[in-house]
Amino acid sequence: MLHLIKLTPGCANVEELAQRVREGDRHDGLHVIYTRTQPKRADEIAGKGSIYRVIAGFVAARQSIIRFKPHTRHDGQEGTMILVAPEVISVQPRPMRPFQGWRYYKPEDAPPDLTARDENLLHAMPTHLRKALTELCLL
Repeated sequence: MLHLIKLTPGCANVEELAQRVREGDRHDGLHVIYTRTQPKRADEIAGKGSIYRVIAGFVAARQSIIRFKPHTRHDGQEGTMILVAPEVISVQPRPMRPFQGWRYYKPEDAPPDLTARDENLLHAMPTHLRKALTELCLL
């Protein structure tokens, strides 16, 4: 099993990502993330792994990847749809610098999910304090 890490540009927080997912494109009832190419290791991910989302410089959430499906982009070029479960799961925030495309996570390297209690405490905290504590690896 393997996971993907992908930037979520223009998204300020996990709540905004969840809103985008609720309002976003669907295919076969699943949320769609469009990308130009299919990951070379897609067989290790589909149905088993997740896509971890980098939001405002932190790995902050994940969605389970159901499958990959080819599609034709608006410009006529071939692309890939990453079909993911609609549930957005908050994870323990982890700093991540910007990168292009995606990266892979081995399961043992992926940040753990937050419990509902952890998530409530985290979101009750002012953003600047949450960011500072995360950067210091105290969250």
